This record gives sequence, C-alpha cells and structure tokens, in this order.
Amino acid sequence: MINLFSPYAIKGLELKNRVVMPPMCQYSVSDKDGIATDWHYTHYVSRAVGGTGLIIVEMTDIEPDGRITDYDLGLWSDEQIPALRRIVDASHSHGAKVGIQIGHAGRKAEDAEVPVAPSAIPFDSKSKTPRELTTPEVKEMVGKFRSAVARAVKAGFDTIEIHGAHGYLIHQFHSPLTNKRQDEYGQDLTLFGCEVIAAAKAEMPEDMPLILRISAQEYVDGGYGIEESIAFAQKYREAGVDIFHISAGGEGPIAAAGRPGTHAAYQVPLAKAIKDALDVPVIAVGRLDDPILANAVVGNEEAELVAVGRGMLRNPYWTLEAAAKLNKETQIPKQYAFGF
Repeated sequence: MINLFSPYAIKGLELKNRVVMPPMCQYSVSDKDGIATDWHYTHYVSRAVGGTGLIIVEMTDIEPDGRITDYDLGLWSDEQIPALRRIVDASHSHGAKVGIQIGHAGRKAEDAEVPVAPSAIPFDSKSKTPRELTTPEVKEMVGKFRSAVARAVKAGFDTIEIHGAHGYLIHQFHSPLTNKRQDEYGQDLTLFGCEVIAAAKAEMPEDMPLILRISAQEYVDGGYGIEESIAFAQKYREAGVDIFHISAGGEGPIAAAGRPGTHAAYQVPLAKAIKDALDVPVIAVGRLDDPILANAVVGNEEAELVAVGRGMLRNPYWTLEAAAKLNKETQIPKQYAFGF
C-alpha cells in the first residue's frame, strides 16, 4: 500500500517520501537585496534534517517590484544565486530534494511605488491602484520569468514551481475578475501563464519536472470555481506542467458567499478533482498537519504528495515525528536516534 513514506519519482526527481514543505514567505531578507540570509539557511536546512522529502523555497521574485514586500527573496540577479546554492547543497546532504517557487506579486506588491497588473484594478480599498502592463511589457515579463528560472537551475534546484495562485500575477491574468484587457492577453486569459510555462521549460533540463501552484477556487462573489480551474489547468498541462500544487483563494477580500472552510483537509477535494480530471500528479495542501490524515490522503490516492505548512513552521522535525506516529521507517539522523 502506498503511504506517506513511500518513495515517489517523476521524471528525474526522486523523493524519499511524500512529505512536502510548501513555500511560505519569511519576509526576512535583511538588506532588501533579495539575497537569502542565515535565517533562510537555518529555516530550510533544519527541515531537511527533519526528514522532509521535498522542500519548496518560498516565493522568489523575478524583479524588485514583483516582491510582496522589500524583504522577500529574489532571482533577478546572479548575485542572488550563491546563497540559494548554499541552502540547496546543505539540504541535499541531509537527503532532501529542493524546489523553488518563482513568482511576481503583481497588484499585491505592497512596497512597489506603483504596482503593475493585467488591469488597473486594486486588490482592495486600502491597496494601491496598479498600472496596467502594456502588451510589450507583458512579453518582457515572460522573459524575466525565464531568466529567474535559468538562475534557479544554476543554483542547483531539483524542481521549479511557478506561482499561479493566491492572487499574484499569473492568477491575475487567468481570473476574469482581474483581467479586463483588450489585447491578446485579455482574449485568452491563460496565454500569459502558458508563455511563462514554455519559457521556464526552455531553461530547465528535460528530466526536471515543472510544478504550477494554482488557486482552484476563488472566494469572492463572481469568482471562478473548480470547473473553470480544471479548464485552465488543462491548458497549462498542455503547455508543459508536470505537477499541480492545489491551493485556493487570495484574489481579493473574501466575500461571505465564498468563505473558505477551516476544517482539516478542506482543500483536498479540489486537489482530487484536478488529479482525476487531468490524470496529473497533484500536491494537496491545507490543514493537513495530522500525520494520520496526511497519510490517508496519500493512501486513498487523493494526491501523490502532501504539503504541510503551519505544522512544519511549528516543528522542523514534523516528518520524523509523523514516521514515529505512523510506525513507518525513515532515516533518522544518528545524532537524534536516541530520541526515537
């Protein structure tokens, strides 16, 4: 029987277990230069020591004004590569594989003097009104994604995740709520995302899988649901996505009509729907901190991989504790063996 500690392989990515640390912004860059610090090193490497199969480094931005805040990581410069490589190399030494999430905040770039977006629609009444990107600027943005992915490959990452969820730039393009353009990128809402995917694949080794994180449901009045997200995910799948990381929300102030659940595993049905409709591997996420529940999601074949966010913020050794609770074998650092 497949379980949380069964190995998993896709293309050239071989994972020792099905546990994923999802990208979670640390807002901890010290000099606003986008370069990872000792905090990031300790944060990620400790989860590798703690047994995580796949660590996905937080949203790392393709340009300075693409950051949520000025304290986010970046990959718009070669100067940002060495600190990330140091994290990757150390994590590899403890048996973890490492991915990185590449993204752009679009209208949700809080510290940009004038954020950019598909259309000049602010996130909420307290947010800055973004400037609508020109068609040539959209094409330049695709190139910036490509350059960031190329740097991630140079840094030694095992997989790349493109951020197409949570109301950030790619999500803004494929949502009818935020894309009111009249050009080709308004006529085909998935065009920008598809071009980013193609650009990323052009820089990635053939055997490196590409992950796309999507919001499979919007929690606002008039927002899209699972049927619409299956349709746009199909286009992204055809463009070259190998794995979908299924989240939800983030596109605007949550409306009462679309309030998300707060119960355990509330997003798993969305992941399973994408998996079944497209016959594609998925990562499930959302209140899956209980090892028994996380194990059941894998065992019931609702998702290939399970991302544990808040649980791993609380405990870097969540995976080791999960193995103990589930009576599964996993490699425990010899220095910690007496604890188990």
